[in-house]
Amino acid sequence: MSDKIGIVWNPSKVEERDLRSAVDRAFERAFDADAERPECLWFETSEDDPGQGAAGEALDQGCGVVVAAGGDGTVRAVAERLGGSGSPEAELGIVPLGTGNLLARNLGLPLGAPRDALERMLRSEASPLDLGEVRLRSTASDDGAVEQRHGFVVMVGFGIDAQMIAETDDELKAKTGWLAYVESLGRAASGTEVIEFSLRVDDGEPRAENAHTLLVANCGSIQGGITLLPDAVPDDGELDLLVLRADDAGAWLDTMKNMVWDNGLKRLISGAGTAESSGSTAHLRARSVRVELPEALAFEIDGDDVGEVAAFEVRILPGALRVRA
Repeated sequence: MSDKIGIVWNPSKVEERDLRSAVDRAFERAFDADAERPECLWFETSEDDPGQGAAGEALDQGCGVVVAAGGDGTVRAVAERLGGSGSPEAELGIVPLGTGNLLARNLGLPLGAPRDALERMLRSEASPLDLGEVRLRSTASDDGAVEQRHGFVVMVGFGIDAQMIAETDDELKAKTGWLAYVESLGRAASGTEVIEFSLRVDDGEPRAENAHTLLVANCGSIQGGITLLPDAVPDDGELDLLVLRADDAGAWLDTMKNMVWDNGLKRLISGAGTAESSGSTAHLRARSVRVELPEALAFEIDGDDVGEVAAFEVRILPGALRVRA
């Protein structure tokens, strides 16, 4: 354990005194009374800096472990700063305090219990974790396009998932947590149409694809314990893709059968290997993906709405992070 731990915390998710109390109690449980304890340095996020800058300050001050204490946005920002170069600059710790807590769910971390999450972090050895990188373009052509680059640890994509997130009421989410997404799911499903877009996987040729949803993932599970991409492993150096094409009631039934039976109960019973595709779904694997859309559509990164994009490229940075989980 490094002799310095940086706590990057989101004040909109937790009171400082409550988090400091959780840190103190976690240290008491993880260390003997006479043991030398690491020094904790505190770095607050803000609307202008969701965590990249704070994580950079922690690195500048010699922290060998940087803990992201907040929601998915805070975790993503800290992870982006620690692993953006392709190799870990410090070990990542996670105290999940948000609504989705997507990476924490996929790693099996305690939810809603900061002390337990901190104690787990203090007692754990660091393990490799891949970091995804997505480059976004806001228009269908390069002329006048606004380009952005982001890191991610769970998944990105367009379609029902992104539209659901964009339409979720923030006040309802604050009151009911991830259940607020269920309220917006129906509107997202009815408002999402199958489109034709260009999909390029790795070094292959671009091909025309027809679908209403594309997810590119490093982890496979979302809120409510639902696993969308059962082959996704966060440290295997690959991306997992889910393409959804259902456009009528029969196709949606096929999609549900594929998710619940083919890649759910059947897989659990038989111990089957790779995920099965169907007429309305496709499961693919890649190290890089390039997509050109016919028009700008809502896009999400690790559960956050980032506006509309017309093109994007995704690649995986294997082992770019080391996480204490």
